Amino acid sequence: MPGPSVVVVYSHPYPRRSRAGRALLAAVEELPFVSVRSLYDLYPDFAIDVEAEQRAMTDADVVVWQTPFYWYGVPSLLHHWFEKVLTEGWAYGDEASSLCKKPLQWVTTTGTPRSAYRPEGIHKHRFEDFIPPIQQTAQFCGMRWEPPLVVHGVYDMSDDELAAHGRTYRTRVETLLAASGASDG
Repeated sequence: MPGPSVVVVYSHPYPRRSRAGRALLAAVEELPFVSVRSLYDLYPDFAIDVEAEQRAMTDADVVVWQTPFYWYGVPSLLHHWFEKVLTEGWAYGDEASSLCKKPLQWVTTTGTPRSAYRPEGIHKHRFEDFIPPIQQTAQFCGMRWEPPLVVHGVYDMSDDELAAHGRTYRTRVETLLAASGASDG
């Protein structure tokens, strides 16, 4: 029996405390074709099993990186995961094809509202200004970058609002899978 068609690489330093992270993950993790790799649960000591992670990525038709937007980027364990898992010759370079053309969906949450991401806001930049390093990581590996799903202001969000974002997330995953030609229906 083939492996899962979608791998969600979930990287939240406090996965049990994140109401938004849990709600979004719950929207997709029960889908029969989704496999979740919760990095902080799997590797609390940062000792990443590179072969297992590469195998999960190779087996997937669609890749999702689900993270909080943490200190203007991804959490440290996901950055470490990039360094260890996305190796030359496997993820990038002349002979690399493991991730080539696989869609990559970045799903991220922020504690502050979208209005905080503008020149006069607390963060002094548009949110889009912070995307390029994550986008370039995916594209450098030959992945097909999808527009990110950004959920702003999660600290003040109601359960109903979070559930609505979860439905959007689920729809995006199902749509990407269908477009990849890997879904059975």
